[in-house]
Amino acid sequence: MERGLAVHTLAAYRRDLLRYQATLAARGRTVIGEVTTDDVAAFLAGLREGDDEHSPLAASSAGRAVVAVRGLHAFAAAEGLSGSDPASVVHPPAGPRKLPRAIGVPEVERLIAAAGGGADGDALRPLRDRALLELLYGTGARISEAVGLDVDDLGFLGAEEVTPARVGQQAPPATVRLAGKGGRDRVVPVGRYACEALEAYLVRARPTLAAAARRVSASPAVFLNSRGGRLTRQGAWGVLKAAADRAGLDGVSPHTLRHSYATHLLDGGADVRVVQELLGHASVTTTQIYTMVTVDKLREVYSAAHPRALG
Repeated sequence: MERGLAVHTLAAYRRDLLRYQATLAARGRTVIGEVTTDDVAAFLAGLREGDDEHSPLAASSAGRAVVAVRGLHAFAAAEGLSGSDPASVVHPPAGPRKLPRAIGVPEVERLIAAAGGGADGDALRPLRDRALLELLYGTGARISEAVGLDVDDLGFLGAEEVTPARVGQQAPPATVRLAGKGGRDRVVPVGRYACEALEAYLVRARPTLAAAARRVSASPAVFLNSRGGRLTRQGAWGVLKAAADRAGLDGVSPHTLRHSYATHLLDGGADVRVVQELLGHASVTTTQIYTMVTVDKLREVYSAAHPRALG
């Protein structure tokens, strides 16, 4: 409630703390005030080493568990449940700094085009799938933000204004409201390609998908599955994977489109602060990692502009 954490984050923290509780019980700790720094450090070591029931965790996953444990002990100390905070000196492990993977514009175009190649005789899902991928790349939305969209979150046309006659006409300035991490909503612009794909889906496919719902009231979700319910994250992942397979692209994930969105904006001259707002990052430090991806662009500009760059 206080931190506005996402549902998936809360579920992950719950799993981490249940494992922590089991570790403490094995060490004879049943009261939180009895826990020592050594207990917390032993838990972290166990995460990294694994045991008979658990595989060793990567630094990122172990770090998330340590964050959950540190939050628990900080809360206990603040509420007077513990005389001290034994986890304050145990820091999450530093994982390797990985650059986000981005694909080029031609690869993005191949991927989106492949989304239109659905099953034979199915005219609905290709429209939905193309709209989904156009939205992911056109807005930089996380997969959870895309599937969480409701029709009322689309600002380019009101639901009552979307008619076959309006498709392809000049639309007013397009925006979409995305519910980001930590309860931070943001409004981002939507490009023409995404708008056209969304309009085509909303007019020609979504009403039929919505009619398949076996419920009194129709789902407000933008993206629906074949049963008329909200498309899940797993379902959206499947859409992307199928399109990537058809396009002959390996290692493509929903975050690949988000990374490509940010990288292409920076390559096009966008300010990093603007990209931060578009991505919904709480800190510009998170966004600055994308500037490392564009080193090829820096070399190109340097070679073209500096008088002594070449031979």
